[in-house]
Amino acid sequence: MKNKLFRTCAKEFMEGLKARNASPETIAGYAKDLEMVSRFLEKKYNGFVCLDDIQTKDVEEYLRMLRVERHYQPASVNRHLNTLRSFYKYAIKKGWTVRNVVAPIDQLKAPKKERTFIDEKEYEQLVQAIQHPTIQVVIQCLFYTGLRITECLSLTLEDVNLEKGIIFVQNGKGNKQRKVPISPKLLPLLKHYKEHIRPATDSPFFFALSKTGKLSDVYVNRVLHETTRKLGWKKKVTCHVLRHSFASNLVKNNVHIVHIQKLLGHADLKTTSVYVHANQEQLVEAIRTL
Repeated sequence: MKNKLFRTCAKEFMEGLKARNASPETIAGYAKDLEMVSRFLEKKYNGFVCLDDIQTKDVEEYLRMLRVERHYQPASVNRHLNTLRSFYKYAIKKGWTVRNVVAPIDQLKAPKKERTFIDEKEYEQLVQAIQHPTIQVVIQCLFYTGLRITECLSLTLEDVNLEKGIIFVQNGKGNKQRKVPISPKLLPLLKHYKEHIRPATDSPFFFALSKTGKLSDVYVNRVLHETTRKLGWKKKVTCHVLRHSFASNLVKNNVHIVHIQKLLGHADLKTTSVYVHANQEQLVEAIRTL
């Protein structure tokens, strides 16, 4: 077995992910993590490193560096470890190595974060405070559909059927497709946007700007951040928080978790279950029903 360069293996691993139709976000995240590992090892060994030369202690040093020098949170350190676990699993399957040097390494204990969400009243406040008309409608769409921001901004004019009241998500995570019904509260907002706000452009995207023909998730999140700061809110509201709010509000309205799973496009019910949280007020209410 030829001792291949770590960099070469990492490149072939990325090509394997593309061939398996992994999402662009997953591919970009893995590529960034493996590039950081490559640089760390090359700096340590003062040159290119072969896969079979890497020891468990090298990976442990790398993860320690993330924690101590870069001040990464346990969850972020664990993500880098998971990237390496996926990489080594693939490397062994391909016969590049027989040693899984990350197997003896345990994940760090990461404290569970209290998930942020906004209710209907906060949503109204937020929407009214957003000055950008197109981004305002994007926020409304995220709150009432639970779409991921990448799914929302990838929607084409054909994907949004305002006559039938259906959004066809074609670029879901893992290239999965699903249909999401449009809420009666959202439908007139999308109709108004299409008729009066959307610029006259050749862009195929439903949410479009006249200059670029599309919108970026970075721009939407920046407007959200600026708006919440203007409102004086302490909670951090991102596009993903709006997706979480959609799920939380469905839970609050006693919608079955399997229906929530289908609307969110989760492959596993376990993923959906993290959205099912009960606050103290709901617990008190539950006890009162006894």
